Amino acid sequence: MDTTTTPATGTSSPRVVLVTGAGTGIGRATARAFARQGATVVAVGRRPGPLRETAAEAPAAIHPHPADITAEGAPEELVRRVLADHGRLDVLVNNAGIAAGGPLGTLDRAVIAPLLETNLLAPVLLTQAAVPALRASGGVVVNVTTTIGQRGWPGNSVYPATKSALETLTRCWAVELAPAGVRVVAVAPGAIDTPIADHSGLTPEQRRAVRAWQLAHTPLGRVGRPEEVAWAVTALAAPEAAFLTGTVLPVDGGALVT
Repeated sequence: MDTTTTPATGTSSPRVVLVTGAGTGIGRATARAFARQGATVVAVGRRPGPLRETAAEAPAAIHPHPADITAEGAPEELVRRVLADHGRLDVLVNNAGIAAGGPLGTLDRAVIAPLLETNLLAPVLLTQAAVPALRASGGVVVNVTTTIGQRGWPGNSVYPATKSALETLTRCWAVELAPAGVRVVAVAPGAIDTPIADHSGLTPEQRRAVRAWQLAHTPLGRVGRPEEVAWAVTALAAPEAAFLTGTVLPVDGGALVT
């Protein structure tokens, strides 16, 4: 049972977990994994329909919250809502992300700005808003990045750059927040079977070419499942991982070591 003990009373209550990008893919699997462990999960995403599907597996534990985390004031309002509804926040999972881009010569502000706002600016502002609550609970921040950010990916440089920046923030925040008792870790997925590429602007042929390139650079020879990434997220956030901070864990079938 995923519970935490309140020092003042000695009573136990379910941990409260906030997962962004929870409508599909890794976010959906992560929300469900925490719920199966007994946590109370606030599942955040732009579209109500997919969030309801996420919550359908555990409607008593997963609470859908449609929101655009890039909107002005949204991070602060989201944290206020979590505290008002559930009284605490123990784990923040910065999972929401978009993948788009192209080679140099094709990029403009219309492509770059949403990547920066969703993949980088929103996690910064949401974590900043959550720090007081996480300090009170001795909580954990889990950032979801990508192993692609630790290699070269020609023709799609901005997306992995935003995720590399999030890994740098993971290490910086780990040191900055350690005195407050807050841990900060990250999971770096490789090729995972999620719908993120469907909204990347690539043609079906281009998506197939990207997948073939990924498989050619994955020693285990297959695409990962969202549930395998969710396992890593819940493991790093677990109380048993209390001596881990600043860690970036690849979940990529060995791609990073080739």
